[in-house]
Amino acid sequence: MASNDREYDIVLLGATGYTGKYCAEHIATHLPTDLRWAVAGRNQSKLSAVVDRIKPLNLDRRAPGIEVGSLSPEDVDALTKKTRVLISTVGPFHLYGTPAVEACARNGTHYIDSTGESPWVLDMVKKHHGTAKANKAVMLPQCGLESAPSDLIAWSLVTFIREKLSVGVKNIVNTAHTLGTLPSGGTLATVFTIFDAYPIRQIMDSTKPFSLSTIPGRKAESEPLVETLTGVRYVPDLGTLTTGVFTTPNMTLVNRSWSLFDRGNFYGLDFQYKEYMSVRNSFTGTLVHYALLFGMAAIALPPVRWLAKKFVYQPGEGTARESAAKDRIEYRAIAIADTKEEQRASARFYFGGGAYHLTGVLMSEAAMTILRDSTAAHEMGGGFLTPATLGQAYIDRLRKAGVTLEIKMLDH
Repeated sequence: MASNDREYDIVLLGATGYTGKYCAEHIATHLPTDLRWAVAGRNQSKLSAVVDRIKPLNLDRRAPGIEVGSLSPEDVDALTKKTRVLISTVGPFHLYGTPAVEACARNGTHYIDSTGESPWVLDMVKKHHGTAKANKAVMLPQCGLESAPSDLIAWSLVTFIREKLSVGVKNIVNTAHTLGTLPSGGTLATVFTIFDAYPIRQIMDSTKPFSLSTIPGRKAESEPLVETLTGVRYVPDLGTLTTGVFTTPNMTLVNRSWSLFDRGNFYGLDFQYKEYMSVRNSFTGTLVHYALLFGMAAIALPPVRWLAKKFVYQPGEGTARESAAKDRIEYRAIAIADTKEEQRASARFYFGGGAYHLTGVLMSEAAMTILRDSTAAHEMGGGFLTPATLGQAYIDRLRKAGVTLEIKMLDH
């Protein structure tokens, strides 16, 4: 485990990128002023510009250190030895993130990133979980907007039902009710390059619901014929739903959390998780479903990827800040308790701001939770864990930072 005598509490790697800048701003404006931190990257002048921009945001805070280096294994290894926590925003992670994971696992440095790259996460878990656990390094991939809200919603619903009814949960249906922000250049680069990095079979294996779980899960219930054909489902209190953009990585992450807490007994041995996105009607839902289906099939073709790269944001770019600030992020979910009456609870996760702003909040507050709170992640002894293992302490910090997470029982 990273000792307190290291030079920094947090190092933000990739601070000059689109997501990195949001993360740096949140650290500067919201985290304790006694925090020792640094920004890291390859370009001294760009890092200095980030520091100059955030200085006026909090005059009580000491300016962060600046660490310049490449993404070579040697430079990253030296960097991770200087800090207790490394936050990485350097994506695509399957191209640039592996040296940081290896170094953090080896040096006992806690690690946080915002990836949603299922094949890469599975690869990292298989190769480095044992080393990270042996060195008590808490490793939290998928701690950004794409996945952390879903994981926290599921954990909160399960915990709430356990406290109210003393039973587990049969299933949770979660939907991205509002996601306004367009993907950044880094996110799009990930989509375009993942097919070059991994064979189709390996990508498909990583999308299996329990691919990240530490124990086997129950076989999923068969979908109704209409949902199989159209991707559309209607759920009372949630409305009309369709295939979600982040469904696969979030399902595997939530199911890893399921397996980590008392080998599935805390959530419930018959627990099932499904994720969708909200749409106005069945017609729109069907169009979205097939657009995603055929879109991913098309991107698997090299000529299509080559052409698409000409018309999208480049890495480091994204939606204009003025526009992103008007966005709203909202998830809604329903959990069914494992009781004869099938009692239900609902959750609402809300943030007023853009997706990448929220990602900066999620990663920064996760780092503080690891540094200063006692959590299940610490009790588990490190290794590749999940946002849910940071528990209520993490949620409390997020609420203070502007996140709303409401849980309540529903009438039958």
